[in-house]
Amino acid sequence: MTDLDELAVAKARVMFKKVHASKIPAEEIDAWTVEELLSNSGIMIDGKLTRAAIILLGKPVSVFKLRPAVVEVTWTLRDERQEVVDYEHFTAPFILTVDQILSKIRNLTMRELPGGTLFPETMKQYDDYTIREALHNAIAHQDYTLQQRINFVENPGYLYYSNAGTFIPGTLENVLRNEEPQTHFRNECLCRAMVDFNMIDTVSRGIKKMFNEQWRRHFPMPDYEIDQIKKKVVVRIYGNEINKRYTDLLKTNNTLSLWDCISLDAVQKGRTIHEDIAQDLLKRGLIEGEVPHYSISLSIAKNTHQLPSYTKTKGLDKERLRQMVLQYLSNAGSEGAKRDSIYEYLKFRRK
Repeated sequence: MTDLDELAVAKARVMFKKVHASKIPAEEIDAWTVEELLSNSGIMIDGKLTRAAIILLGKPVSVFKLRPAVVEVTWTLRDERQEVVDYEHFTAPFILTVDQILSKIRNLTMRELPGGTLFPETMKQYDDYTIREALHNAIAHQDYTLQQRINFVENPGYLYYSNAGTFIPGTLENVLRNEEPQTHFRNECLCRAMVDFNMIDTVSRGIKKMFNEQWRRHFPMPDYEIDQIKKKVVVRIYGNEINKRYTDLLKTNNTLSLWDCISLDAVQKGRTIHEDIAQDLLKRGLIEGEVPHYSISLSIAKNTHQLPSYTKTKGLDKERLRQMVLQYLSNAGSEGAKRDSIYEYLKFRRK
C-alpha cells in the first residue's frame, strides 16, 4: 500500500463516486477503506495490488517494480522545421499526470467570422474531450510487454500520439461501423479501472466520438496509422484548417454523413479513396477530377464562395497575370467577380 500515491487514491475515490452515482450512494463509497475501494475497482485482488494499480495510482518510484515494462509518456514540442523545442517525461500515477501532460499543450483560442454575422465565434484549437480521449486510449491499450514509452508530440497545427501494440479491432472501419461494444481488451484490468475512474468507456464510442467532435467543429478528421506488423498505432488530431473548401462544405451542407466527411477529408489531404466511394461523391457533385486526382467540385466552390481558392488549385501560369484574371472570371461564370475578390486572389497567388 505504501507504493500508492495518496492524492491519486483520493482522486480515484472522487471519480468512482461520479461514475457509480446511480448505483452506489456516495456516503457508502466514502466509508470504504482504501483496500475496499481498490477491490471494488478490480485493481486489488485477494489483498494484492495489480500492475494496473501502480500504473494509475502508484508513486513514480513504484514503477520500477514493473520492470522491464516502461510506464512513461514523453511530451515533445516541435516547431515548423520539426526541431525539438521542449520535452518532458511523465510517469505514474497517470490518473494525475495526464492533467499535467495536457496542460503543456498550447491550446489557442481561435476566432472565425461565419457568414451573415459581425460577431466572431470562438473555439479552442483542440477539443478537450478529443485530446484527452486519445491520450487515455494510448495508456489503456499500450502493450507494456514491448517495453516502449508512449509519445505525445505537439506540432504546429496538429497533435501526434503513438503507442506500442497491435490495433485490437483490426481496422478503423471496424471501430466506426461496429454496432456492439468491444468484446476484448489487451489490458482488461487496466481498462476496467479506467472506466471506474471516468477516464475511458468500454462501449467503443470514444474513437467515434472523436471523429464526430472534429466534424461538429468543421475540422479535419483524425488520422489513424495502424501498423500491425511493427505493432504501433499513431493518431493525429488536427487543430487548424487544411482546405477552406472542405471546412465551408461541412458548414453549409447538412446532408453529409460521417463517412462522407471522412472521404472528403481524404480528398483534401490528397489521399486515395476507394473508386466506388469516389464515384458516389462524383455523382453527388461533391468532388471532381479523375482518379487519383480528385478535388472539391467547382459547384461546391461557388456555393461556398471559394472561387479564389478553387482557381488556385487549377495551377495557372504564375507569369501570365492576364491569363490568371481571365481564368478567374471564367470560373466565376454568370455570377461575375468583384474587383476586391480579384485583387485578393492575385495577392494570394503572388505569395
